Amino acid sequence: MKAYFDNGATTPADPKVLKAMEPYFTEKFGNASSLHSFGREAHEALDQSRRIIADAIGAEPSEIIFTSGGSESDNLAIKGVAFAKGKGHIITSKIEHHAVLNTCKALEKLGFKVTYLPVDSEGFVKPETLKKAMTKDTILVTIMHANNEIGTIEPIAELARIAHKGGAYFHTDAVQSFTKVPINVRKMDLDLVSLSAHKIHGPKGVGALFVRKGIRIQKLIDGGGHEFDLRAGTENIPGIVGFAKAAQLANQEHIKYMTRLRDRIINELLKAFPDAKLNGPKEDKRLCNNINISFSGVEGESVLLGLDALGIAVSTGSACSSKSLKPSHVLTAIGRTPIESHGSIRITLSRMNTEKEVNYLIKSVIKTVKRLKEMSPL
Repeated sequence: MKAYFDNGATTPADPKVLKAMEPYFTEKFGNASSLHSFGREAHEALDQSRRIIADAIGAEPSEIIFTSGGSESDNLAIKGVAFAKGKGHIITSKIEHHAVLNTCKALEKLGFKVTYLPVDSEGFVKPETLKKAMTKDTILVTIMHANNEIGTIEPIAELARIAHKGGAYFHTDAVQSFTKVPINVRKMDLDLVSLSAHKIHGPKGVGALFVRKGIRIQKLIDGGGHEFDLRAGTENIPGIVGFAKAAQLANQEHIKYMTRLRDRIINELLKAFPDAKLNGPKEDKRLCNNINISFSGVEGESVLLGLDALGIAVSTGSACSSKSLKPSHVLTAIGRTPIESHGSIRITLSRMNTEKEVNYLIKSVIKTVKRLKEMSPL
C-alpha cells in the first residue's frame, strides 16, 4: 500500500482542477494580452479566476496579483514595500518560511534593519513582543498566518492592528492556511497576503499576492504592464484557472474531516509513545492537517526512511530544509533540543487521505519507531 502524508510540501492535483485547466493548453491557448478572440477568451478566464481568488479572501479583483507561487509572492510583498520606501525597519519572526527569512536577510545586506521576533513554546508570536519591537522607522511587519512545520495559527488580526498603530504595513504568508483557516482581508485588516496553488490541490508554479488598494510597492520583474503593472510576464492562464478551481473546491467539510483524522493520529501516537512530544499547539490553534511529533531515542530521518520503505511519505520538517543537517529553525525557536529536533517527523494530511490510509500510517509509525528504539543505543 502507498500513502502520501506530506501534503504540507505539496498536494496531488484534484482531477477536477486538471479538467478545468486542460482547454487552456489546447483550444483556449491565447495570450491574455492579445486583442483577438483567442486573447479575449484567455483574458476572460484570467478575470474570472481573479474574482474567485479575491472572493475567497474578501478582497477586490484589482487587489490580486498572480505570481509563480508563494516564494515569489513573499519576495514581491517584502522587497516591494522595502524598495518603495527606500529604507527602514522590518519585523518578522524566527519561525517564518525561508522565503520570508532569506528575503529579509537579503534586505539586511542592502542596509535595511530587520528584527526577528522570538516565539513561545508553541510557536506563537506574542502581541506584546511585537509592540516592544516597533520603532518610528518600522515600515513592514511580516508574520506568517500558520506555520508550515508545527501548524501554529498566529493571531494575525491582532498583530496587524499593532503594526498599523505604529504606522507600518502588515504582510502575512498564508500559503499553508489558505482554504484551511478563514481569511478575510477586510475584517483582519491585512495589507499584503501571499497565497499558493499547489498546497490546495492546484498546480505547481502559480500563486497570488493580495495588495490592498492604495499600498505602493515596487515591482521586481520589468517588462510589459501585466498584473496591473506589478508583475511583468505573460500570465500562466492554465495554472491560474487551476488555482481558482482548487480554491472553489475547498469547503468546511474538508476542514472537519482533516481535523478529525489529525486528532486521531496525534492521540494514537502519543498513547503508543508517552515520552514523545507534540510540537506546536493543540486543537483549534493548530492547522487542521498538521501533526509534528518528536520521538525520543530515534532519528526522524530513520523514521522517514523506514516509512518510505513501507510506501508512506512523511517529512522531517519543511521540504525546503529536508537536505540540511541542521536542526529545524522552527523547532529550535520553540525550545526543542537538537536531539529532539532530529527525532521529529511531520505528518500533513489532505482531504484526499482515507481512513484506511490513516490506519496504515498509525500502525506503520508505531511499528517503525518501536523497531528503531530497540536498535538505538540511547
